[in-house]
Amino acid sequence: MAVTTNRCYLQQMRYSGSMLRRIISLPVISGASKHQCITCGPKRPVCSSNNNRFTSVNSAWLPGSAHSPARRLHLTAAAAASEHAQAAAAPLGGASSTWYDEEDYDVIVVGGGHAGCEAALASARLGCKTLLLTLNLDRIAWQPCNPAVGGPAKSQLVHEVDALGGEIGKMADRCYLQKRVLNRSKGPAVWALRAQTDKLEYAREMRKVLEQEPNLQIREGMAVDVDVGPNDEVVGVKTYFGINFRCKAAVLTTGTFMNGTIWVGRQSMSAGRAGEGASVGLTEALQRIGFELDRLKTGTPARVDKRTVDFSRLEAQPGDEEVRWFSYDPEVHRPRDQLACYLTHTTDSTHHLIRENLKETPIYGGWVDSKGPRYCPSIEDKIVRFADKQSHQIFLEPESRSTPELYVQGFSTGLPERLQLALLHTLPGLEQCKMLRPAYAVEYDYLPAHQCHNTLETKKVQGLFFSGQINGTTGYEEAAAQGLIAGINAARRVQGKEMLSLTRDSSYLGTLLDDLVTKDLREPYRMLTSRSEYRLLLRSDNADQRLTPMGRDIGLVDERRWRLFTEKQERIAAERQRLAAQRVAEGSEVASAASEASGQRVVRSTTLEELLRRPHIHYSLLDAHGHGNTELTFWEKECVEIDIKYAGFITRQEKQLEQMAAKASKKIPDDIDYLTIPTLSMEAREKLSKVRPKDIGQASRIGGVNPADISALLVFLEVQRRRAEASSSVVPVPAGMSKVASTTPS
Repeated sequence: MAVTTNRCYLQQMRYSGSMLRRIISLPVISGASKHQCITCGPKRPVCSSNNNRFTSVNSAWLPGSAHSPARRLHLTAAAAASEHAQAAAAPLGGASSTWYDEEDYDVIVVGGGHAGCEAALASARLGCKTLLLTLNLDRIAWQPCNPAVGGPAKSQLVHEVDALGGEIGKMADRCYLQKRVLNRSKGPAVWALRAQTDKLEYAREMRKVLEQEPNLQIREGMAVDVDVGPNDEVVGVKTYFGINFRCKAAVLTTGTFMNGTIWVGRQSMSAGRAGEGASVGLTEALQRIGFELDRLKTGTPARVDKRTVDFSRLEAQPGDEEVRWFSYDPEVHRPRDQLACYLTHTTDSTHHLIRENLKETPIYGGWVDSKGPRYCPSIEDKIVRFADKQSHQIFLEPESRSTPELYVQGFSTGLPERLQLALLHTLPGLEQCKMLRPAYAVEYDYLPAHQCHNTLETKKVQGLFFSGQINGTTGYEEAAAQGLIAGINAARRVQGKEMLSLTRDSSYLGTLLDDLVTKDLREPYRMLTSRSEYRLLLRSDNADQRLTPMGRDIGLVDERRWRLFTEKQERIAAERQRLAAQRVAEGSEVASAASEASGQRVVRSTTLEELLRRPHIHYSLLDAHGHGNTELTFWEKECVEIDIKYAGFITRQEKQLEQMAAKASKKIPDDIDYLTIPTLSMEAREKLSKVRPKDIGQASRIGGVNPADISALLVFLEVQRRRAEASSSVVPVPAGMSKVASTTPS
């Protein structure tokens, strides 16, 4: 019995007074009169008005049922696409499958975003015949939100990806518009390099790199199914238009595209991001395999025309004069002219307009309930959550050297487009601005990453890997880091090698993977320095020292990079030995300068290492007095200084972490007020206050409570214990004692 591709659609239904916008699809079976059009009745098996056409509509749910917002069944174009795939895969009249087999590959990567690019490059560079399958060849490595790379904790990820042989750091160094080091007033463990990048140049340059990779082919297409073999192993990927690509491993990096829905106020459309259609069918295919799925939300602010902005009313934020680099490869260290960013702020008018129209936004209006990123809230979330704050900073950042678009950072919103321009006009300097693109929110499907091993291979299907926002993360850096690991391990799966597994103490990347697969995270995950209990050890300056040998063993660090790395490490080691051996007299010029800078006298002959260990003493002081090493680069001198200054702290932290295991049974007082412990992250305070664990072991297993929070909690409990002991040991003074003492002759 043949199955045709004809479909009938019921687009609108009313249920309990609510409009349900749904698609219902019925196959037309030849010779089967009982299958009829549900809108036109038994006499018309095919509705001519909608024959062979998918219609973009919104998702819907039945109140109080399994279709509730928390577990929404997406009866959208995605369901129709999935059914289309199943019908096409079914035998026609007993004949062979309609799927057309094309060339076989070792690894197929689905999605051409930042995770997909890293995964495809890693796989191809490790010798695997690789296919990158993406929805739009013109949007490879696109930056749909803020075109920036780096920032707190994210910069460490970029350095680590580069140290292992990845690409994102090189791209950011090639395409930057501006660079700044954040948190410079704090210790080097939290220094964070951030680059504003040219989004057009970035995408163009990354595509060039992909196209020049010998083992990599790029193809435009929509993946709608994963073909699983009899032993629960991936054997292929199917596309919407009926092509079956065979493979031995597959990496899914779908971003925000799986059943993506864009919201602007009450209006919505099926899309993965502005101007690009959603990926349909893959969600249902993964559900059939047995994967758990859920929905998340993110958003992006409006873009304005810089030619209509009054910059005289804004505060300029120039880049750093001394340019730093993400990549350890000096070939991409090419300084270029920098563009300024600008700072403005919200006003009373901004806050009033938002409060008056909260019900017009998807979240506060109640028609979207997906979780958004905690650490990148919309402007309406800021106004509601921080009601006592009278103003919020807003940054205007360029998107390219060749476009007038400015990104309005910190101003994402779900308000209707008719209100967005009025809202922008309440900001100083933007009173007359023109809006080029409206802000929007996007809802999408993701798969909670506890369904993966920390190699990012799924537990259900061998050779199938998930990477990027499909795992519930947010950010280009987190995506790229996962993509690199997934690509490496997909290649190693194909080659029969042991897969790469990074531990928390090895890298921020290891921390990211461990958090994703061990904690049931139900909101977009962003990497933070506070998430790592090893952050003193996992600095940006030593990422190559920690991970480049691993990248060399894997096969992603070539001979030239390895030679540069080993020569650098030899120079640093030799310099540390020199500083430890060379002594200066207490009356020497350099000793006097060190005494003045540190406020501590040099009272005897001392080594240069001991001088450098003092507060406020930097390597530049040694250079100024002829005791520096002119053969070292600035960054090598900085590495030497950090290693010397923080050696004691690092040793102490290592000992503290060894004691952590014995602390798990430590009891927590029932009356503890977590909200008053400032060293805990805000998320940890909320989760601990809600669960109220009995001991440290229980606290450490709460999702959203990081090992760094546990360390802070242990310190707090120890301080409280010592204070209690000190107060109980005070001997009370007998009445009249002070009076007697005062009258006693001396």
